[in-house]
Amino acid sequence: MPPVLDSALLTGWARAATEALERHCAEVDRINVFPVADGDTGTNLLLTMRAALDAACRVPPGDGTSAVATALARGALLGARGNSGVILSQVLRGMAEAVAAARAPLDGAVLSDALARARALAVAAFDHPREGTVLTVLAEAAEAARGSRLLDRVASAAADGAALALRATTGQLPELARAGVVDAGGLGLYLVLDALDGLLNGHPSASVLPVAPEPAVDAAVAARGSEALRAEREAGSEEFEYEVMYLLDADAAAVAVLRVTLAALGDCVAVVGDGDGLWNVHVHCTDVGAAIEAGVAAGRPHRITVIRFADQTGPDATPGRADRFVRSRAVLMVVTGAEVAELARSAGASVIERESGESIEEAELVAALAGTLAQQVVLLPDDSELTAVAERAAAVARREGQEVLVVPTASVLQGLAALAVHDPNRRPGDDVVAMAEAAALTRTAGLMVAESEALTWVGRCEPGDVLGVADGEVVLIAPDLAVGALWLAHRMLLAGGEIVTALLGQGADEDLGEGLAADLRRTHPEVDVVVHRGGQTDYPLVLGVE
Repeated sequence: MPPVLDSALLTGWARAATEALERHCAEVDRINVFPVADGDTGTNLLLTMRAALDAACRVPPGDGTSAVATALARGALLGARGNSGVILSQVLRGMAEAVAAARAPLDGAVLSDALARARALAVAAFDHPREGTVLTVLAEAAEAARGSRLLDRVASAAADGAALALRATTGQLPELARAGVVDAGGLGLYLVLDALDGLLNGHPSASVLPVAPEPAVDAAVAARGSEALRAEREAGSEEFEYEVMYLLDADAAAVAVLRVTLAALGDCVAVVGDGDGLWNVHVHCTDVGAAIEAGVAAGRPHRITVIRFADQTGPDATPGRADRFVRSRAVLMVVTGAEVAELARSAGASVIERESGESIEEAELVAALAGTLAQQVVLLPDDSELTAVAERAAAVARREGQEVLVVPTASVLQGLAALAVHDPNRRPGDDVVAMAEAAALTRTAGLMVAESEALTWVGRCEPGDVLGVADGEVVLIAPDLAVGALWLAHRMLLAGGEIVTALLGQGADEDLGEGLAADLRRTHPEVDVVVHRGGQTDYPLVLGVE
């Protein structure tokens, strides 16, 4: 009986593709010279595929092929890293759409339709696609896949078409020709298609790449310096300093305006969606704030990631280098709120931004750890419920050669306290001890507004009452935020303290912080008071005492 695209095959394909990308990650990273020679295309593809596989593995047994295909596409969209990850997410979205539109059997025609849809989706995502990239490889694979209903033949034809197109990319882009390599994203796509071919036709995924450089070329590539391998950006400009990515909840009309705005800010603009209002946004720019503000104008941006190219393409960060780390140390924080995220970045941390109550998956943390490109990383989860997830992600990162230590911070203020004492010039072990001690010595509490009548440990509250919450329990009830802030701060200082840090929530008036600071300077002159805008949505005010 001819094979069909069932849930077991899709999950097996995702697993085989992930394993193939794991085996060849360093090779793909090494030849990454376009659009930016930052040596991370293999890593980005691997992390995107791993996110897709994790999502597929969470689909309940028996939910069917369409559910698995949809999970793969959504997992890839949520976990997409870089241009290459964005395109891979569209390959999987094409598969999900083709499966949903098909009538039985799910044969080779469905795979052919999936690749055609993926080609259209990927091309539509970019403002200025160029010949000789992964988009070219995808187009040739889709073209080669036409004309048969036998799934194994279509998969084989697609992989062969990708291999032929991949070999030609060296002569299609000047950046690739100068370096003597093929397109890194195209090579990654070939590995993904070859994994499916291998499953259906009974041969292992590529152990020897069909486009592996000849020894003389490989040696030449390794001998070139970073200047020879540094590629031009798509728009021919080297002025842009950052890669900005975020997820966005918005409608299609707003996204159309966003594309125009981002194109005016930078290059490498890619915006892809899942058809249900969730978009993955990518741009290279210099004005990070403007790129994020454009997302705010369009809808609700979240999970914002910012990477500085100088941290990836320095003199020691050539694609020919076997080591994928270009920094010795980094701190990664999980935070809630755009303003506190910017505060953490300004203090030197890499940041994963999430919405209040939004969960963070292990794969996302693994991706963010890899994205720091640092040999040693201190991970601050800033939420006691995330500590176990952070530890699992750290274990995965350690197996991949990264040294990761988790400081179990229970709040963002504990994270900021740890970050404040971080010293990259101190011995790593001593630095982690100092950060852990600073976090442990920071007591935190917050104010929230009661939405209904309830009985608390300190009495009955009415709707509109202000509640002081510490360690998950209500410790005071106040008539308004200003009084609640004073009462909560005085209560926390009964046990002593040297520094009081206040984070104002989204919509909280500046007078709230100014009034609290003035009162504490009068009643506790020995205490330093610091007020920041945090932007959190769950608590109008969060207090930390060190």
